[in-house]
Amino acid sequence: MAVATQSLEELCINSIRFLAIDAVEKAKSGHPGLPMGAAPMAFVLWDRFMRYNPKNPNWFNRDRFILSAGHGCMLQYALLYLTGYDGVTIDDLQQFRQWESVTPGHPENFETDGVEVTTGPLGQGIANGVGLAMAEAHLAARFNKPDATIVDHYTYVILGDGCNMEGVSGEACSLAGHLGLGKLIALYDDNHISIDGSTDLAFTEDVGKRFEAYGWHVLHVESGNTDLEAINDAIAAAKAVTDKPSLIKVTTTIGYGSPNKANSHAVHGAALGGDEVEATRKHLGWEYEPFVVPDDALNHLRKAVERGTEAETAWNQTLADYKAKYPEQAAQFEQITSGQLPEGWEKALPTYTPEDKGVATRKHSQATLNALAPVLPQLIGGSADLAPSNLTLLNISGDFQKGQYENRNLRFGVREHGMGAICNGIALHNSGLIPYGATFLIFTDYMRAAIRLSALSEAGVIWVMTHDSVALGEDGPTHQPVETIASLRTIPNLVVLRPADGNETSGAYKVAIERRNAPTLLAFTRQGLPNLAGSSIEAATKGAYVLSDSDGTPDIILIGTGSEVSLCVQGAEQLREEGKKVRVVSMPSWELFEAQDEAYRESVLPKAVTKRLGVEAGVSFGWCRYLGTEGDMISIDRFGVSAPGGVAMAKFGYTVENVVAKAKALLG
Repeated sequence: MAVATQSLEELCINSIRFLAIDAVEKAKSGHPGLPMGAAPMAFVLWDRFMRYNPKNPNWFNRDRFILSAGHGCMLQYALLYLTGYDGVTIDDLQQFRQWESVTPGHPENFETDGVEVTTGPLGQGIANGVGLAMAEAHLAARFNKPDATIVDHYTYVILGDGCNMEGVSGEACSLAGHLGLGKLIALYDDNHISIDGSTDLAFTEDVGKRFEAYGWHVLHVESGNTDLEAINDAIAAAKAVTDKPSLIKVTTTIGYGSPNKANSHAVHGAALGGDEVEATRKHLGWEYEPFVVPDDALNHLRKAVERGTEAETAWNQTLADYKAKYPEQAAQFEQITSGQLPEGWEKALPTYTPEDKGVATRKHSQATLNALAPVLPQLIGGSADLAPSNLTLLNISGDFQKGQYENRNLRFGVREHGMGAICNGIALHNSGLIPYGATFLIFTDYMRAAIRLSALSEAGVIWVMTHDSVALGEDGPTHQPVETIASLRTIPNLVVLRPADGNETSGAYKVAIERRNAPTLLAFTRQGLPNLAGSSIEAATKGAYVLSDSDGTPDIILIGTGSEVSLCVQGAEQLREEGKKVRVVSMPSWELFEAQDEAYRESVLPKAVTKRLGVEAGVSFGWCRYLGTEGDMISIDRFGVSAPGGVAMAKFGYTVENVVAKAKALLG
């Protein structure tokens, strides 16, 4: 086929293909097969349907696009360059997968303009898409008026066989069907190939019927390689169905155009190789040098800039009209979508004195959420079927359900993994919403991938975890998170807080609300705890502080977290009665403490005081950094037991008597 015979649309599609082929070939690394096969559907979507402004990638009312099959990221990078995003140049495409490149090996929202969410772990992207669609539905229900629509955009996803195999996609898509998210449209690149080879090896279910059972509208494009009008008609039909999300199964050939490697796993995860690149160029009639795009194709695709500018200008006028008609609602809309917190919001945080009745910190969490909900209209969240135990319902609102999207209580069902990814999508919608997701602390194991991705992708999610130790009792070792806090502390950019009382709980929420570009995990108790003298919101935000002290240089420092701090306080009182100089340090967060300057850290934990006792109802892993070679630890370096919570804590040594005994042993 000669170049001259190619239509303008074929030129555009092959431009996408060969930019992907050339970038992967230059890097000697990557996944060329998906971009080669999915280029037609991506072209139709980006050229005919999607609303976006390449000159303002963060325009609020843009359609969101997610490449859930993130290994095929050169598809997205090629589209960003071809449609005129300033942040991705032809030089950037030539630096694919290189050090400090804006074209990394999988799409990363914090690196590349136009990338909405970080994808790569399969299934996470489509689940993020559910969160993006929920955010759009929520804001539309709250702010749109019959005569003024200011929230009106779609979430489009391209996903592959691998995404559909991963369980997280099933969790999230099941919920999306229940909720009837009509502005979520997923294009399934049905190419029948994974890394192992043909999907016949392990994946032969009827995906369309599964999604129909979820409550989705399902269509099939049988000739996704060439039938652009069928792709066009399917997307148009999907948009016409407003009460269900849509899955468009687009049957394609992975590596389309490669004479020897198409429709095989050989083109999935490796460069084609020089000979096959040349053979593909010849087969598709592509007579251009690497990274050269024909002017006709580039000029056509760059029309996206003009379309995007016009769309944003029209929306700005709609917003101006809305402000004139509905000034109060407009002010709240702009406050939320600006990402800025309302002035003085922190004044709503509850405070406590030792005279206030001690309760479980999960109850303090409940009180704090409900104190904040009226002053933070952007706060939205829920639990993975544990709301009565996590105590996360907002009294000010009803449930977010189909036809009731304005409500702020999210019901995730028993879907921890999906909940995590959905919350990330809500946070990355870039509309200022503050999502929280709740379950028992032990079940972070189900959703660890999503928690890690929230930290990696700078998503300001609040993870609300309750039942934080063996003190939860009779449910036994399967539910007792002895190692969980330690493992979560290893995730970069995640702040973990284990508050000791009501003031520290309020302080933990202050930190979490203010961390809009990073996640925070709060771990709360099931059992009641006293409100401590010396605790405060501000002190908790420093990560560790001196809760009580003796005059002069301490003989020993007792360091506690969460429910164990009160044991340290009582133990210190006994030791002081015997003439010992004892400092009690409450340490709700290692990460926040490490962020303080050296002078502050030294003032709390002076190097000269080497006798230190750590007290935490979990494994000892990592505590050596604070205890040194002369310190000791009351810890649980084994699995828990099935017994009443108080019995379990006592048997593992979490008593005032044992704190005193361990301290005396250190003092000699």
